[in-house]
Amino acid sequence: MAVVLPAAFQLYLSGFIIMLEMTKRETRIAYAKLIASTLIWGGSFIATKIVVQEISPPAVVWLRFLIGTAILAFFAKKENALKIESWRDGWILAGLGFIGITLHQWLQSQGLVTSEATTTAWIVSTNPVFIALFGWLLLKEKMSMQTIGGILMATFGVLLVVTKGDVISLLSAGFGAPGDILILISSPNWALYTVLSKPILKRTSALKVTFYTLLFGWLLSSVQFFSGGHWADYSRLSPGGWAAIIFLGVFCSAVAYIFYNDGMQKLTTSQVAIFLYLEPVFSTIVAAVMLSERITLATFAGGAFIILGVWLVNKAAESLAQ
Repeated sequence: MAVVLPAAFQLYLSGFIIMLEMTKRETRIAYAKLIASTLIWGGSFIATKIVVQEISPPAVVWLRFLIGTAILAFFAKKENALKIESWRDGWILAGLGFIGITLHQWLQSQGLVTSEATTTAWIVSTNPVFIALFGWLLLKEKMSMQTIGGILMATFGVLLVVTKGDVISLLSAGFGAPGDILILISSPNWALYTVLSKPILKRTSALKVTFYTLLFGWLLSSVQFFSGGHWADYSRLSPGGWAAIIFLGVFCSAVAYIFYNDGMQKLTTSQVAIFLYLEPVFSTIVAAVMLSERITLATFAGGAFIILGVWLVNKAAESLAQ
């Protein structure tokens, strides 16, 4: 059974509006930025799918983060956010660049070569679980039963979305290909990036952290780019490919990363993590708009479970903070 896009989108949007109206202004801004970042990242799948048909993944990653770094450099200079306070902060930012950009992008781009789509979907859905777990273990953040329930509910919603309602098919999805292992490693890797970013974001602006994370990540990814001789790839880019790479650089790298880091400054890791569950919903909506794919009833129901899970986790965080 199919559900038309306007009705589904309007109901999802109304759920976000209700959630935003029930929170404080500062928290609402953080929520809005996280929603915006997941909305942008939801469109990154379509853009990446377009551009990797024309050039290699290392060429995509290198140019994407070159564009993002250049944009953030302009704003960092304008806001006097270029100075690194200490060598210790420099090493931390370099480490975040390696974990969150270089290693994460390599794991996912290489993993997708041999990993099946269904297997990848359920592996990636463990991202928020790892983030919440690492936040509890490493940052000593409180986690209530309501938080756990919200995460589990949103996880079920994601599985409904990615399997189009056929959750049982996950039992028959194979696991063990080299790509599956790499995708699996990428989940705790992103969780580690998120948790390790929290301390430095408490004393440093999100703009500075994001700029240097992208800068170091881009510099480190240059090793693979130049050693593989990928420079000639760009001659094969069509106008559509250039549009996709610009979207990835401007929005998915510069804007989405800084919105994500802004959200981490104000919220707990569990709250930040749960918003990542919105990404497959947004991916489905973007695919419906760009590729004329239909939104099924299972997708609609999964989105509802995700929104309810997001609401439960954030209400639990607000209760623990009081």
